[in-house]
Amino acid sequence: MSREIAIAPLTAEAFAPFGEVIAPEGPPDAMINAGMCARYTDRATLDFAPEGRAGISLFHGQPYALPLTLALMERHPLGSQAFLPLSADPFLVIVAPDAEGHPGRPLAFRTAPGQGVNYRRGTWHGVLTPVGRPALFAVVDYIGPGANLEEHRFEVPYTVGTAVDAKAFAETPDT
Repeated sequence: MSREIAIAPLTAEAFAPFGEVIAPEGPPDAMINAGMCARYTDRATLDFAPEGRAGISLFHGQPYALPLTLALMERHPLGSQAFLPLSADPFLVIVAPDAEGHPGRPLAFRTAPGQGVNYRRGTWHGVLTPVGRPALFAVVDYIGPGANLEEHRFEVPYTVGTAVDAKAFAETPDT
């Protein structure tokens, strides 16, 4: 079996088994601020163990190069985790179905400008992966007691993306 993972565009349908794509798609739910602001309401289901709460943190991620060697995935059993980029730069989203307590074959997605993601509680995912330049994210996740991080290291890493994918990330317009 190939250990190469192609990168696909991030769509709500493809990502649905793992969580939600957070984006201002479709008509707004309301126009607010005297008609100057479109509100897109309730774009992700936050799910936390009862003993914790939602917290907002900032993550400043250093860029990765493509193709990427994927050796590590993680999941959070006590809460969902939402990543909201504070720039319009695309980033790499890697997820995998659960396969009897460890990640199955990963899938990789490239976000479009303005897209964030919310990983469902217990979803295997790659680490925060900006490509090309550093990126700042607001992250909404579980704050509370208990072990909320489980990591899995692959005995044989996967390769995500190609030189063509690297070129696509590099050609993203500055914002």
